Amino acid sequence: MVHGAHVIIYSKDSEADRAFFRDVLQYPSVDAGHGWLIFALPPAELALHPSDENDVHELFFMCDDIQAFLAAMEEKSVQCSPIDEQRWGSITRLTLPGGGKLGVYQPKHPSPLTTTAP
Repeated sequence: MVHGAHVIIYSKDSEADRAFFRDVLQYPSVDAGHGWLIFALPPAELALHPSDENDVHELFFMCDDIQAFLAAMEEKSVQCSPIDEQRWGSITRLTLPGGGKLGVYQPKHPSPLTTTAP
């Protein structure tokens, strides 16, 4: 029925942020026309949290080693926040060239990605 997800990140400098995903994060992409890159994302998981409001969404990328991720970003002069230890993961937020923030975390919880066959 549903075969994937299309994630949109709005940006004040989408061209710079596309270049960041292409050159720094090295995500594979296709050109949808006129340099408009659409990126392949790694496998994903979805969590549903209680809220007093609907239509509130967050995007976090996951990594296996937050310290190694921070070291790689530092080598590329990418600004990241200090690690925020939560019950469910170790989190940093990197700053995209367009000024937006993107969460990256090392999960402390089991993942359906490692417990189910593709």
